[in-house]
Amino acid sequence: MDILIIDDDATNIKFFCYLLKAIPDVNLTSFDRARDALVWCETNEPDLVLVDYMMPEIDGLAFIAAFRAMDGKASIPIIMATADTDNEVRHKALVLSANDFLTKPVNTIELRARVTNMLSLRKFQLKQANRADWLAEEVRKATSAMQLQEREVIYRLSRASEYRDPETGAHILRMAHYSMMIAKNLGLSQKDQDLILNAAPMHDVGKMGTPDHILLKPGRLTDDEMIIMRQHAAIGGEILGESSSTLLQTAAEIALTHHEKYDGSGYPKGLKGDDIPLFGRIVAVADVFDALTSARPYKPAWELDRACWLIRESSGSHFDPKCVDTFFMGWEDVLRIRAEHNEE
Repeated sequence: MDILIIDDDATNIKFFCYLLKAIPDVNLTSFDRARDALVWCETNEPDLVLVDYMMPEIDGLAFIAAFRAMDGKASIPIIMATADTDNEVRHKALVLSANDFLTKPVNTIELRARVTNMLSLRKFQLKQANRADWLAEEVRKATSAMQLQEREVIYRLSRASEYRDPETGAHILRMAHYSMMIAKNLGLSQKDQDLILNAAPMHDVGKMGTPDHILLKPGRLTDDEMIIMRQHAAIGGEILGESSSTLLQTAAEIALTHHEKYDGSGYPKGLKGDDIPLFGRIVAVADVFDALTSARPYKPAWELDRACWLIRESSGSHFDPKCVDTFFMGWEDVLRIRAEHNEE
């Protein structure tokens, strides 16, 4: 334990140091000017302060006030040495959060007893602080484990949907990263960026409820088949909904709304403009762009220029104009994501 001694009388400092050296595992630091002690305290943290009241320039009360104002110094025990007639000084010291007093002339036994008691208090404080840190770390570990489990559920459901859907795992990775990039360019928090990255892969999980003869049909769908196909958005929302998990709730929202259109002509609810949740508007741009530029059993991949033209032309009708603008704002990131997550 580190004890800081402040007294303008060199004899008193020697006296205190001599007596306190007898306490096991104690390091002593002393100053004969309070100003120098305060400078030392800016970069050091004592476990106990023993300070005299009567000192030039900065007295004991002024020292306590300045010391308590420093970060992390609010609870460190302080013992003030005063004359036995200084009741007013003691009251002021108590108001400033002094913990104990020594009466001058200092009694040897009393000095050691009071210092030992204050060091015991400090050890208890440190133990409680360490326990609080340990509990916080355990909570962090438990939360991290739960988040990993949630992401595994998302991943495995996404993998399950891949087995029935001609879309590839590379498509899922690309559109999820496009979505994260748009969220970033819109100024969303890092938490929301991570959330959409992990939730977006579930956007088409409802296709697990679509019959194979429709889902895997190589040609254009009939009107009746299209009605059935469009049910996958509502099915996805039902599969992922009713969950207490923020991640799954977000995935359900995306699954349900990423086929809504900004002008209200989308499905399943015909939502319009900002009534469409932001994550649904973001994923709509990312999903359509990657679907256009990816080969499917029923169509070849579009050239980038053609796909970009359609996305821009659909701004304000199919897509939220802000999401379109931020998508092209990150065009270098789009090209990087395409290269990193190619079909191979």
